[in-house]
Amino acid sequence: MKVLLRYISVLLVLFILMPGCKNYTPEQKAYIASVEKERQIKDDEMKNSSGSPFNLEPKVKFVPLKYFEVDPAFVFQSKLTEYQPKDTIVIYGTKGEPRSTVKYGFLKFSKDGRHFRINVYEGYPRSGEKYYSIWFTDLTTNKESYGVGRYIDFDINPDPEFVYTLDFNRAYNPYCSYSPRYSCAIPSNEDYLDLEITAGEKKFHED
Repeated sequence: MKVLLRYISVLLVLFILMPGCKNYTPEQKAYIASVEKERQIKDDEMKNSSGSPFNLEPKVKFVPLKYFEVDPAFVFQSKLTEYQPKDTIVIYGTKGEPRSTVKYGFLKFSKDGRHFRINVYEGYPRSGEKYYSIWFTDLTTNKESYGVGRYIDFDINPDPEFVYTLDFNRAYNPYCSYSPRYSCAIPSNEDYLDLEITAGEKKFHED
């Protein structure tokens, strides 16, 4: 009996240490469930909303969006460092048109013992309402993830000491990844992360 119990204990340890077997805290499990719920809601909107890129001409057949598994290891905390001065730069859309945007600031994060920074941009859509966004490419770009790059929405807090959450699980594809109707901002070389961001949305169209 003792030998059997010892054998079972060894198997349990090996199971826990196996790749892909992760012991998440209750808080992490709740977070994972919330992101998965958001993805379900987005799928429903993409499928049924009249303003969805799938429902405007030229129409594209809808299938559920593809994602990496939600991974709390790709959530980081950082203060925002604002650029002084904040330069207006020109980037380009996927149809070749120039776009003016402001380099507002940057966030810092560390992963696997390496340090990175990622820019936050300020822009004005046609509605005239200011918005902030992160655009990036990484080692998964044009492989598992969309070839142009991915975006993360960003909200500015007026408190200069505010600590932001940088959540790559919420990285998403711009509309041009689904439909040729759209043009989207192309991240610059400065927005490349020499890291596999295996989190967020994957590419929609198969090669």
